Formats: sequence, C-alpha cells, structure tokens
Amino acid sequence: MFWDKISPLYDLFENAYNHKVYAGTGKKVAEFIDSNDEVLECACGTGAISVCIAGKCKNLIATDFAPGMLKRAKKKCSKYDNVTFNKADITNLKVKDSHFDKVVAGNVIHLLPDPKKALEELERVVKPGGKIIIPTYINMSKKSAGLAVKFVSFLGAEFKKQFDLDSYKRFFTDMGYKDIEYHVVDGRMPCAIAVITKEN
Repeated sequence: MFWDKISPLYDLFENAYNHKVYAGTGKKVAEFIDSNDEVLECACGTGAISVCIAGKCKNLIATDFAPGMLKRAKKKCSKYDNVTFNKADITNLKVKDSHFDKVVAGNVIHLLPDPKKALEELERVVKPGGKIIIPTYINMSKKSAGLAVKFVSFLGAEFKKQFDLDSYKRFFTDMGYKDIEYHVVDGRMPCAIAVITKEN
C-alpha cells in the first residue's frame, strides 16, 4: 500500500516542503477541541494533528487505514495516555451513532473515490451539536503547490480532487451543508479547515 510505503518519509517531506502549514494545521484544529471532548480522528496519518488534539481532549481515538502510519502516530503520541489507535475505514466506521463530540478528518477528502459516503459516516458518529472538522490542502494556483501534488502523485498517491478555496467551499455546499466555518492556515501549500456543526 502506498501510504505504508511512504510513512517513514512522510514527516520529512511535509516538514521540508510545508512545515509552517503542517505544524500550524494541528494547532488550529486543537483550538476547536475542549477538555471534556470525546474525539474521533480519521486518516490520522503520522499523527501531526493527533498530537495537538491529544493535549486538549478527554479521549482521542485516532484511526487510519495504513498500519505504517498508525505505528508512527502512536510513537508521536506516546506521552499521552488518552489516545487509542485503531485501523479503520472512514467510509465504514464501526462506531455507534452520535458517539463523539468532535470528529476530525485531515487531508483525506481529496483522496477518496466517494467523499459523500465518508461525510455521511462522520455526520452519523458525531453527536447533535458536535463538530466535524475537515482540514484539506488547497492549491492556490501557486506553482510550488502544483509541483508538490505532481511529486506525491508520481510516488503513487491518487488525488481524486484538487481544491482551491472557492471550489472547497462549493464542494460542501453541493453536498448540502450550510453555515460552515472556514479557516485557512497559510503557507507554501495552504490548508483550508472546514468546521461543520451537526444540527440538533
């Protein structure tokens, strides 16, 4: 699997190429997390966002489809005793309805063949009034951002979609979501964070 193969190099690449955004995204996501929150993170990767959430929440279940990524995330979060790591499919979560206060899915929506199914699952497992937090890299038509996508695609990643900020907002509108907050962590390849509050 591509993500298992790339897991030993992922942090190195992100920090060398896009450190400001890579580090800043986790910090920004953590601003939406409260101390009594039960949090589910999907596609946790090597734990760049997980380690920021873990320091804020009551409990975090961090999941990914790639065991190699989970292994690195577990090591990164080793000082926290409130984190559990599980292999999971974002489109078929083995979790009860309305279970989590916050659900996070970072940098995965643009890789999925059926993002609508993933969003439906995230909405299913979050409590009414809870938040779905979706950070995604956006291509602001900067030449360097395009090169990064080409490089990672060359290595074997398959991008189903590429977004700029307008098309990212349109993506959620087309899915039927309203009143979404958007926050952008700016840098070489910016990250747009969509925050959806589940209706009561």
